[in-house]
Amino acid sequence: MGEGGGLGARVIFHIEGGPLDGLVITETACWAVIIAIGLIIFGIACTRKMGRYPKGAQALGELIVETVYKFVSDTMGKRNLSFAPYIGTLFLFLLFSNMLGLFGFRPVTADMNATFAMSVLVFFLIQINAIRSAGIGHYLKHFAEPYPFMVPIKILEEFTFPISLSFRLFGNILAGVIIVELAMEGLHAMSIETLHLPLPFLQIPVRLPLNLFFDLFEPVLQAFVFTMLTMSFIAKAIVTRPEIEGEGEGPDDGAEAAEGFSEEDLFESGADYSEVKGFGGREAG
Repeated sequence: MGEGGGLGARVIFHIEGGPLDGLVITETACWAVIIAIGLIIFGIACTRKMGRYPKGAQALGELIVETVYKFVSDTMGKRNLSFAPYIGTLFLFLLFSNMLGLFGFRPVTADMNATFAMSVLVFFLIQINAIRSAGIGHYLKHFAEPYPFMVPIKILEEFTFPISLSFRLFGNILAGVIIVELAMEGLHAMSIETLHLPLPFLQIPVRLPLNLFFDLFEPVLQAFVFTMLTMSFIAKAIVTRPEIEGEGEGPDDGAEAAEGFSEEDLFESGADYSEVKGFGGREAG
């Protein structure tokens, strides 16, 4: 119980005996399950007593749904609104996973296993939708364009995407954990050992600003960036690959957002939101 240390996730317990003999359960897995269960309970609470005029949990739930659908519509286009439930769930899961440090726990995304697993899921989502959109022939052909010798480079580019995506999230969250821990340890030592104070008073003016940045602002930013990259790459795969051969109906209203994504300018589209549906199939808004 409670083994582990250093930068790795703490081991909560081992499973001994049976088909799962030797399986290790870490705090990362435990918190991931807790967050997932919490989101499920929240979803049930929001839809348990549906009314014509939303109030309470239903109003909050519909606000979240409308925001997510508007976000997906602006970024990926109206025809890709089917991705909204996944995108909303992904963002909320990442948000709470990143913010665990605010409550004194190790963030789920400070574990490379967690971020890589989510990035691999996004990778397969992109590849599957690219094949469905362009067809297997066009999908394979794009690897040889504009020149056949580009095939190894294109393949390497595809497989490095989940690695870079996972390391970006993991590195930023883990860096925040390390910086806060080092700062608190250093101020504790200065207070007790250097200034001989009875309590680590030097931590008091520093802890709040550090927590606000690394446990609140940074988690929200990293959840947003990961989700935005996921949407833009999926939309780009769906929109552009049929057009490699000059076929299809052309890009929809989300193509420009998918092609021109940058972290400095994330919202430029003004897509209509009148077609977005809320809970229970009713018109939202």
